[in-house]
Amino acid sequence: MGEILGQSVVIDNRPGASSIIGATAVARAPADGYTFLLGDMGTYSTNRSLFKKLSYDSFTDLAPITLTARFGLMLVVHPSLPVKTLQEFIALAKSRPDTLSYGTPGTGTPHHLAMEMLMRRTGIKLTHVPYKGGGPAMQDLVGGQISVLMSDLATASQFIKTDKVRPIASTGAARLQLAPQVPTMAESGVSGFDAWAWQGFAAPAGTPERIIAALNEAYAKAATHASVKQRLADLGGELIPSSPQEMNTHMRREAKVWAQIVQESGISLD
Repeated sequence: MGEILGQSVVIDNRPGASSIIGATAVARAPADGYTFLLGDMGTYSTNRSLFKKLSYDSFTDLAPITLTARFGLMLVVHPSLPVKTLQEFIALAKSRPDTLSYGTPGTGTPHHLAMEMLMRRTGIKLTHVPYKGGGPAMQDLVGGQISVLMSDLATASQFIKTDKVRPIASTGAARLQLAPQVPTMAESGVSGFDAWAWQGFAAPAGTPERIIAALNEAYAKAATHASVKQRLADLGGELIPSSPQEMNTHMRREAKVWAQIVQESGISLD
């Protein structure tokens, strides 16, 4: 994007508090186009229901630029679990309520929310074991400390290839480009299931439309580069450039869908 814009693009990582620190910094920055945000599903949609109080409002303090990428999630199990399909997993879980433990990279992550959605759609009851990241969770699955993991493809792929974990189903409406052999939840009998981790760019509210359009165009062009596509593929992602309007619609729709799951599950990060 820097080459396309003729400007240096400096990455200023502001980690912590489920992206609230970074999002607040951008929301309070001058609306001059020199500061914009790479946020995720939490930043734009699920933090609204996971936290009672936020120092920014994703709908009013930020101006959508474009969706950037989405990352597929996958239900994987330890090979010792006697299941090979989602329906077999559901039947096993129903026969052993609250005894199967599942891991996630943390409470409130897309992985956690997707599993909560699965439990509510199917009536199964599992015990949540949150970790500080997907790597530690995967290590415990491989070691047999937990039975099930809702994982991103980047974390799971090498363990699937070596048969250390068994893929059951992916969470998107379409099969993952990098794992086309794994059926979706919908194909496996849980209709309408569609859950991804996703990211997008936004600027401070009030940023002129011509600047929003320039940043949108720069990303769309950058996303056509083979090196960008390959790097994202290595991370298990798919490029999804969009218009600002499409991103705005997406983040609002996602906020509504996940707010219901958060409320039904009683999840809170406050």
